[in-house]
Amino acid sequence: MTNPRKKIILNEILFWKQNKLLPEHYCDFLATLYAEGADLEELNPVHHKQAILPSEKRKLVFLIVGICIAMIALLFMYFTITSLMLILTVIVGIAALTLFFTAFRVARRNDLLAPIFHLLAAVLLFSMTIRIYTTYFNGDNIALFCLIAANCGVWLWSGIKMKLFYFTVSGVLGLLALIGYYLINLS
Repeated sequence: MTNPRKKIILNEILFWKQNKLLPEHYCDFLATLYAEGADLEELNPVHHKQAILPSEKRKLVFLIVGICIAMIALLFMYFTITSLMLILTVIVGIAALTLFFTAFRVARRNDLLAPIFHLLAAVLLFSMTIRIYTTYFNGDNIALFCLIAANCGVWLWSGIKMKLFYFTVSGVLGLLALIGYYLINLS
């Protein structure tokens, strides 16, 4: 059996048989048909055990990581002990950056999880900047204005760079809201 396509098909058939996705006699018939009388033992048993699972496992891992990061963000919002604030800020910052890069890589493959990762990363980044404000600059409205403007700038830049309409709109609307608030409170 030298044809790689036949090997792939036979691996899938053996995977179906092992996981009882088709009745065993159907799998035996299909395997014999595609093997053209050759011995089925020459197939690598590792391949048919993992025939479909890697992509499903990857999506599950991404979902679990996203949920864990969201839980860290919620814990981050409710922590008030200042000795742990720096550690939590670093953890959430690293998680947000990792999520941005993961979402960027996933978006290249047009996966359905990419918008979820983008939104989770944006929420993490925003919650991290708000937590930095409340910890280090509490009461300083100029610092809050600058941090929110920086967030909106990152959203706008990400939207333009990755051609994501929802980030572009969020960045523009956020900047317009900040400018409008500044102009209203100036007079």
